[in-house]
Amino acid sequence: MRTAVADGWVMTGRYLRHVIRAPEEIVIYFSLPIMFVLVFGYVFGSGMAVPGGGNYREFLIPGVFAMTMLYGIGATATAISVDVGRGVVDRFRSMPTARSALISGRVTADLARAMLETAVLVVCGLLVGWRWHHGIGNLLAALGLLLLLRLALSCVGVVLGLATPNPDTVAMIVFPLAFPLSAVSNAFVAPELMPGWLGTVSEWNPVSATTNAIRELFGNPGLGSDSWPAEHALSLAMAWPVALIAVFGPLAVRLYRRLGR
Repeated sequence: MRTAVADGWVMTGRYLRHVIRAPEEIVIYFSLPIMFVLVFGYVFGSGMAVPGGGNYREFLIPGVFAMTMLYGIGATATAISVDVGRGVVDRFRSMPTARSALISGRVTADLARAMLETAVLVVCGLLVGWRWHHGIGNLLAALGLLLLLRLALSCVGVVLGLATPNPDTVAMIVFPLAFPLSAVSNAFVAPELMPGWLGTVSEWNPVSATTNAIRELFGNPGLGSDSWPAEHALSLAMAWPVALIAVFGPLAVRLYRRLGR
């Protein structure tokens, strides 16, 4: 266990150094959520309806938090795919390194990056008028739910990267996967304003579940529905990530073990 933790920490440092040495990647991943805040908050905000009334920017920011966790899947999948395609993973497997180090290091680096992204978004939200209203404890609980979602999506990203050792192919897979999950969610528009079947899909979306839960914890508007997903937002926000980890965590380990065969 001590060796696994130490090797995982070394891998975490490796991935974080890669981020520092690729500043253009940081700009791309940080500018996207900020752009969504500015475009939807200022350009479309005046025409958007919030269930029960309220400030649209306070409705929007929790959705952007969850969406940022979702789009982190691209960085995870691409980094793993590059390592596999260049034979770096094969070199690690030939060394006396804990088998779990590559995966645990990547996931830990993702969580560190997610905390930085979240901090930037909190500052951005405060600048455009977003506030949380239920105390520091609820704020920390909401941030914990966001990191739990990112942990689950990191497992999905690791699986995509191991299964597709071509970064260009990964990019073509991730966008069609992530875009519908963010578009057909309650991040930008309340499900009550969508057609019936689409609203139901939106309410059960894992991104919507986390968004609903953190809106409730922040005290932000948007909880106008009386459906089961809306009334049990916190439970669903924990159930979805746990289910994804239970499925994709073992699958990632299995794919990693099969690489050398």
